Amino acid sequence: MNSLRSNKHQRVVVTAVGVISPLGNDTETTSQSLRIGRDGVHLVEQFNLSGTRAKTAGQVQLPPNLESSPRRKLHPASQMLLAAGKQLAQADPDFVPEQLVIGTTSGGMSFGEAFFRAEWAKDQTPNKAHWLSNYLPQKALSDLSSAQGWNAPGLVIANACASGTNAIGHAFRLIRAGRYTRVLCGGYDAISELVFVGFDSLQASTSEQIRPFDKHRSGLVLGEGAALLALESLASAKMRNAPILAEITGYGISTDNHHLTQPHPSGIGPRLAMRRALADATLNPEQIDYINAHGTGTPLNDSTEGLAIAEIFQDSVPVSSTKSMMGHALGAAGAIEAVLSILAIRGQFIPPNIHYSTPDPAWTLDIVANTAREAKIQRVLSNSFGFGGTNATIILESACTS
Repeated sequence: MNSLRSNKHQRVVVTAVGVISPLGNDTETTSQSLRIGRDGVHLVEQFNLSGTRAKTAGQVQLPPNLESSPRRKLHPASQMLLAAGKQLAQADPDFVPEQLVIGTTSGGMSFGEAFFRAEWAKDQTPNKAHWLSNYLPQKALSDLSSAQGWNAPGLVIANACASGTNAIGHAFRLIRAGRYTRVLCGGYDAISELVFVGFDSLQASTSEQIRPFDKHRSGLVLGEGAALLALESLASAKMRNAPILAEITGYGISTDNHHLTQPHPSGIGPRLAMRRALADATLNPEQIDYINAHGTGTPLNDSTEGLAIAEIFQDSVPVSSTKSMMGHALGAAGAIEAVLSILAIRGQFIPPNIHYSTPDPAWTLDIVANTAREAKIQRVLSNSFGFGGTNATIILESACTS
């Protein structure tokens, strides 16, 4: 291992990214979708929804070149992660990770569903072994490593909807502490019937449009996708003249332990995560230029996050939820939104919070409603909060090599 080991904190930069989501299969398309506020949520057709209230989701259109390759037999989760990995490797072909840290919540769940249904029906289909071997959450990570020829150890983080941001934060801390020089991190999740119906049964999903922070919000819409980020110490990146897209400067986490599916109504969990990220980055609230909110569109989540943002930032920092355009990708959400935050920094614009019409009187926030906003963006705070009261925040800054 050629890790840099030092007692001093290493600065951590992002040298490459890869993303596939309902907003596009590459960074250029995704950035264009963000600018125009494209709605990537559509009717779900891959399984029967006759018994559910919710009927829509943000769904990925896999690249055509995957459909005609041997990889078509892989679970869509693996295909998405491989697509993101290919983008990243093309952007920085000399990046070779020493560790991989990936967040997810369900792995290849739909293959697991197919296997257990076949078992229940006593169906002797030869597909059962294939389904069973490809539904595990680490399988997509193994497929990615094999495709890229990486032999680094892999770590899977499954911490509800904070998983993707936890993966980035953990990778950030490993490099900053001098334990590693280069770490690949990110997240993935693919829509499955079990998860879709589960959220519908909890009445967390909406049969309407997703409207984060709107007074009349009625629930979340599920999404899917994958995103990867190449993290490296600044010293190493400069040494090899690597491209530097952004710098990660802060990471904050908290757990409020209030309820299995409901956040503490005071907003203490999001508030602690954001304050800890700010402290970690040695920043004041007024130094943040944009907040990429968790913003699921559920009454309880948005109320606690809105209260916490208003208390820390008042209405001085623009806020939007990109989930309004692509739905909630669960374990992949934080990783995808980190990439979207980097695109916002590099493009100097704030993505819109679409479907927004009526402010909630419970707080006063500067919601970037319906239309992207051109702005000088140097620092972005990105939130991810999940079931069980798990909360994570990261801070990304524009690339600075001085």
